[in-house]
Amino acid sequence: MKLLTQIPFSKAKSTIDYSDQLLLLGSCFSENIGAKLKYYKFQGLQNPLGILFHPLAIEKLIQKAVQQDVYDENDVFNLNEQWYCFDAHSELSNPSKEKLISDLNFAVERTMVQLKKASHVIITFGTAWVYRNTSTKQVVANCHKVPQSNFTKELLGVEDVKESLKRTIALVHSVNPTVQFIFTVSPVRHLKDGFVQNQLSKAHLIAAIHQVIDADKISYFPSYELMMDELRDYRFYAKDMLHPNEMAVDYIWEKFCEVWIGDSVGHVMTKIDEIQRGLRHRAFNPEGMAHQKFLTSLRGKIAYIKQTYPFMDFKLPEA
Repeated sequence: MKLLTQIPFSKAKSTIDYSDQLLLLGSCFSENIGAKLKYYKFQGLQNPLGILFHPLAIEKLIQKAVQQDVYDENDVFNLNEQWYCFDAHSELSNPSKEKLISDLNFAVERTMVQLKKASHVIITFGTAWVYRNTSTKQVVANCHKVPQSNFTKELLGVEDVKESLKRTIALVHSVNPTVQFIFTVSPVRHLKDGFVQNQLSKAHLIAAIHQVIDADKISYFPSYELMMDELRDYRFYAKDMLHPNEMAVDYIWEKFCEVWIGDSVGHVMTKIDEIQRGLRHRAFNPEGMAHQKFLTSLRGKIAYIKQTYPFMDFKLPEA
């Protein structure tokens, strides 16, 4: 008896292995997938400007990176003794204006470096709703709790999203013509926009992505559809009933691996998982013989992995 409908998947042509370089950009769900890739020690850069929810914000970051635009004091503002930039997430905010500007420019530089060498660019869009600053007429990536009276809220149309995607793709291809794009739509529900408005937003994103898909170099991974169609039960949501819980993230990650992670690295991921579990182990008797033997074995596993993959960095237990 089948108790759920399953989305059919097939292996991608350009799968990911440990020689590949990744760039992950987008919503908080990209952080979930990025955390999994980081856990398994894949090489890449994730959200250098923090979480970005909509296509125009991601396009602007890539544009600044490719064109080597520099942030200056005109791009930041002070609010409640903190300095912010409308192009970045609040996690980059800083009490020092100079430090914030430096961090912004370092993020743009890192993005450019990664764009040039990336084998895969993975972009997760969260919403098609955007906020436009009424004084500058610019769409912002984050409002930073600035009063809503300073913004107008707009829904990007399918054509707007499509044109932004085309510009983003062209910018990346101008510095890296062989890169593989993986677009996905976040399953996180943006119910502050409204139930109907959230679905409309997701529909605009999905429709636009499917108008730019290329059989070889631009693909779509159905994160949103997996949550809506396979995991269509509230037990797969966190307490806020908006975000996928750990079980749901693990399930979607397994499907991502099924499509995008090369079969040849599965055994390496298993060994890395053993190491990561070992590093999290807390002994009842740290000085005991059994634990010392365990640590010796763990260091041996790390040394073995690093012989083949020297870029992998593990926080070794102290002797």
